[in-house]
Amino acid sequence: MKQFLAILFLCSLSFVTMASHEPWVTIEYPQDKQKWWWDDAWWDKGFIDGLENHDVIMEEITYNNGDTDVPAYVFRPKKPGKYLAVLFQHGRRGLDDLTLKIPRRIAARGFIVLAPDVWSARFIEKYPMEHDYEVEGDVAKGFEVLLKLKDVKGKKACAISHTRGGYMTLKALTKHKAQEKNVACYISYYPHWQDPNAPEPMQVYRYANEINDLKVPVMVFIGEHDQYQRVRSISEGIKTLEEKGRKPKFIVYPGVGRGFDFRPSNVRMFADDLAAKDAMRRAEIFVREHLK
Repeated sequence: MKQFLAILFLCSLSFVTMASHEPWVTIEYPQDKQKWWWDDAWWDKGFIDGLENHDVIMEEITYNNGDTDVPAYVFRPKKPGKYLAVLFQHGRRGLDDLTLKIPRRIAARGFIVLAPDVWSARFIEKYPMEHDYEVEGDVAKGFEVLLKLKDVKGKKACAISHTRGGYMTLKALTKHKAQEKNVACYISYYPHWQDPNAPEPMQVYRYANEINDLKVPVMVFIGEHDQYQRVRSISEGIKTLEEKGRKPKFIVYPGVGRGFDFRPSNVRMFADDLAAKDAMRRAEIFVREHLK
């Protein structure tokens, strides 16, 4: 019996190890084995072949929202000039070496990007389960701070986010009225479109009520292998926006799952890279269209 339990334990460890590194598709395609497509210039700097690319510099700042000091990163093209403004809002993972690549890639498209670190501002640990509603005000304040930067062009910004950042920016635009004052469009990668504190049935079957109040142009990206409860709430939210005549853009990428834009090199697939580059290009075009 002891020997059987020991074998079972080892098997369970093996399964956990596999699960933590297994790609969304278990077939190993030739391009994923050889990884001839890997491009350091894209991964580290956000450069896309055939497009105008910008070398990017980063600055750390702090802004105040009431009594709270919010640390943030500002990414801007190295070349002097005035640029359109984007706020990037992190999700449950927070801002780390992987997720900070995203605002850098956005800036490489020719934008000034503010990336608030709202978890650090409220002393919230990485991957929080419960949601602190105060952070939504920190995000809303971030738009005001961004638009006051001296090298920003225009009077409005666009919001780009992922995971829970999609919910935080949604609340910043609706509850805190940012869409009425200083935000022209909303883009989110696989957003959490439900109150994280809502009960389980709401997580699975409903979307956040604030979707009904979202009036700016919307673009959402997800992978076909995303989590069911996320796909359902996003799809239903998109359907509601369509019924209201808001004409949202909803793009589902085949062969990828959640986190395709920053999945690390040891599990990254060609499909992840294709999706991430395509989404970045579409986001750039969408922002420019609505920040004319």
